[in-house]
Amino acid sequence: MSSQNLALDVEAIRDEFPILQREFDGQQVVYLDNAATTQTPDPVVDAMSDYYRESNANVHRGIHHLSQEASEAYETAHDRVAEFIGADGREEVIFTKNTTESENLLAYSWGLNELGPGDEVVLTEMEHHASLVTWQQIAKRTGASVEYIRVDEDGRLDMDHARELITDDTEIVSAVHISNTLGTINPVGELTELAHEHDALSFIDGAQAVPNHPVDVKEIDADFYAFSGHKMAGPTGIGVLYGKQELLEAMEPYLYGGGMIRKVTFEESTWGELPWKFEPGTPPIAEAVGLHAAVDWLEEIGMEQIRDHEQELARYAYEQLEDEGDVEIYGPEPGEDRGGLVSFNLEGVHAHDLTSIMNDHTIAVRAGDHCTQPLHDKLGVPASTRASFYVYNTRDEVDKLVAALDDARQLFA
Repeated sequence: MSSQNLALDVEAIRDEFPILQREFDGQQVVYLDNAATTQTPDPVVDAMSDYYRESNANVHRGIHHLSQEASEAYETAHDRVAEFIGADGREEVIFTKNTTESENLLAYSWGLNELGPGDEVVLTEMEHHASLVTWQQIAKRTGASVEYIRVDEDGRLDMDHARELITDDTEIVSAVHISNTLGTINPVGELTELAHEHDALSFIDGAQAVPNHPVDVKEIDADFYAFSGHKMAGPTGIGVLYGKQELLEAMEPYLYGGGMIRKVTFEESTWGELPWKFEPGTPPIAEAVGLHAAVDWLEEIGMEQIRDHEQELARYAYEQLEDEGDVEIYGPEPGEDRGGLVSFNLEGVHAHDLTSIMNDHTIAVRAGDHCTQPLHDKLGVPASTRASFYVYNTRDEVDKLVAALDDARQLFA
């Protein structure tokens, strides 16, 4: 089946990504590393370029026309992102550099002040290092402990274990929405409900979900939710921390400086309103403009269509790799609880070697532990190869990936 048989006009979408037309040694790029970073379409690049050419100025610091235009664009980007994820308004949308910084903002602003000996932070065994390492270090500083919800043999969370772990000693449950290694779509609404039953908060790492799934933070009822622009057809250098307004208002800032204050004297300072309270210094203005454009671009296509296309490609890749016979695939079988990526190993070939051979075919995939070393230890492998898909990928590209396995077999026979 060609890409034309899928739900989207993929060829028209691909025309908005000149980088996908690049060739190395006469071979066109096959970009299957979207879980790390997606490519950026022309409308997003154009929006950022227009800002720099026409409205470049600092925000919230000038009365002149350019500053007013820049400030309006920056504020409107908050409004647009809030609408996109179902937040109540810009007050609940903090711009950061990326998901990692969003998690650190929460950990330092809330965790250092609220956690102490006897308190528990509950994570999952499939957490990205951005979450696992951050809460691990905060626990060491505060005397809190970290517990992990088990991952079962199918690559899903053991929810019976979750119900055992989440107790009245739990202060926060931090879980990845979609695993960047297993592709598992976790029941984040159920995890949030469990947390709230014990008066705990919930934090959801949505870096792999917001780019390709409809996400409504109010429906999930998450207290905090984070994601990155560069994984959703937007620019690098900008991320989002969503937080319920009453929680953000009660938290102390994580960073200090200009732009986040209300009043400063030689003796003390008071903080400005949300969201600016958590955005000190010159913010990522052009990146916010780009993120706004990326949200517009995604919604014009339709998040349901993007989700269905990506899952169809992942299902096809899973089936083709499974048919090879000497490929081990990690994570659940294709279904509603699996996202658009496939991590695997070819028997007798290290993931790094396989990825190098893929590169010889101009196929971009990732090899390593994908910032989930403890999970790979649990799987009993040092590394895996990951193919991750997005709205511009095709079945033909999956076929090229599978065909390239023959070179690896011959080389390591």
